[in-house]
Amino acid sequence: MPTTLKSTSKGAAAGKSSAGTYVKFSDKLTGSINDISRIIEQHRGMIDSIQEIALELTSSIGSLHALTVKYARIANQILDVLLPILKNLPVVPRNVMQLLTNLEAVTQKIIDNEKSTSKTITDVQAGLRTGDVSQIKGHAGQLQSVTRTLTAILPK
Repeated sequence: MPTTLKSTSKGAAAGKSSAGTYVKFSDKLTGSINDISRIIEQHRGMIDSIQEIALELTSSIGSLHALTVKYARIANQILDVLLPILKNLPVVPRNVMQLLTNLEAVTQKIIDNEKSTSKTITDVQAGLRTGDVSQIKGHAGQLQSVTRTLTAILPK
C-alpha cells in the first residue's frame, strides 16, 4: 500500500516534502515488482513450454545442420571431380554447367559457414539450458544471418 505523508513544519529536515503529500517511490516500485511476480507465476507453464520448445528446435536445427554439412561435403567432393571434366565436354548444355557451378557454390557456402553456425547453435542451446539470456541475445543476429543464408539457397 502506498504510504501518504503530510508535510510538517519541520519540512525536509524530517524527511518530508514541504510541497505537501506524496507517495514514496519505494512503495510504487514494490507494487510493480509484486505485479511482475504475479504475472510470471500466472504464465509459468507457458514460459517453461516456450523454453522447452526452443530447446527442441535448436536440437532439430543442429541435427539438420549436421546432415546438411555432411551431404554438402559429399556433393562438393563429387563436383570438384566432375566440373573440370564436364567443362571440356561440348555435349553438356550450358544451363546444366551453370546449375552444377551454382550447386558447387551453395555447397561451399554451407561448408564455409559450418563452424560459426555450429557455435551459434551450441551457444543458444547452452543459454536455453542455463537460463542465460545474454547468451541467447548475443546470437539473435547470427541466427538471422543463418536464416538469410538458408533462404537464399532455397530454390525460387
